[in-house]
Amino acid sequence: MDLPVGVIAGVDEVGRGALFGPVVAAAVILQPEAKDTLKALGVKDSKQLSLRQRELLDTHIRAIATAYGVGMASAREIERINILQASLLAMKRAVLRLDPRPLFCLVDGNQLIPGLEIAQQTVIKGDQTEVAIAAASIVAKVWRDRLIIRLAERYPGYDLASNKGYGSKRHRAAIATLGPSRQHRQTFKGCQLSLPLET
Repeated sequence: MDLPVGVIAGVDEVGRGALFGPVVAAAVILQPEAKDTLKALGVKDSKQLSLRQRELLDTHIRAIATAYGVGMASAREIERINILQASLLAMKRAVLRLDPRPLFCLVDGNQLIPGLEIAQQTVIKGDQTEVAIAAASIVAKVWRDRLIIRLAERYPGYDLASNKGYGSKRHRAAIATLGPSRQHRQTFKGCQLSLPLET
């Protein structure tokens, strides 16, 4: 891929498919030598890494990145504008937290970030091909997982520390028993199990 010369950020999000909590995005700026270092350390799509690998790589990424930013969109925002638009909003917030501001963004997926006054290009499966996007996926995943673990103390009974807000069997069973919490995405099908069945 031919990229412009200058400060380039990789952008990715996590948590789109979860039933609980926010969608979280990260944006990471890496110099060429930092990309080489992180690639050698094993940076790749966060979904292909263990918890221990992600935690270790997150520390390396934040230590050698030129800049990184994290943004999120809440469960209420997801309800209001839908999960796709909320994911893009979280990405925009992550990019706008970068200092220095990038001249160009590589965005994972096939949707450009609306209202971002920075040149950008989508990269389908970018977390598998672009080190900066893979790094962003790791930073976002680690940040979101830590948030959900903290929220698990406030919302007990849903097994959140284990499932990180995704629709595991125990999580769905808890929703059916306890009903959804304020942090659940109540328009998502998996959060509606507590509703009475139609006869």
